[in-house]
Amino acid sequence: MNDEPRWLTAEEQLVWRSYIEAATLLEDHLDRQLQRDAGMPHVYYGLLVKLAESPRRRLRMTELAKYAKITRSRLSHAVARLEKNGWVRREDCPSDKRGQFAILTDEGHEVLRRTAPGHVNAVRQAVFDRLTPEQQESLGEIMRIVAEGLQPSEAGADLPWLR
Repeated sequence: MNDEPRWLTAEEQLVWRSYIEAATLLEDHLDRQLQRDAGMPHVYYGLLVKLAESPRRRLRMTELAKYAKITRSRLSHAVARLEKNGWVRREDCPSDKRGQFAILTDEGHEVLRRTAPGHVNAVRQAVFDRLTPEQQESLGEIMRIVAEGLQPSEAGADLPWLR
């Protein structure tokens, strides 16, 4: 039995390091843009977007954590900050004593409306304007494959939103 790791080839190392560098720089770029324009990090913006897209601008906290791919404690902290800004409010779930809804307020919706043009411009300049349509399609396909492989469906999977 061979316990030797399958080391990355030189080409794979280049791809991996390029991905890490690009992902880190992109997240920093988007965070800086959103901090400048709305005083919030990228992850908070994503939470507001998901709530805006949800029926009645509300979502169970567990579903919001799953969407954001973050732990429930990190979500709770984020929602507390968004509540402090008046952009989100929480409401107890009538059918589940332990469950809560996060609800996008009118003020939060307005912040999102004002911030979205600058954010989409930052995304477009950083990613889409640099790629051909074929590269965009390939990138989307590759990222879907990677994401699907990292979200096992079996019970007890160690996923952030289950912690």
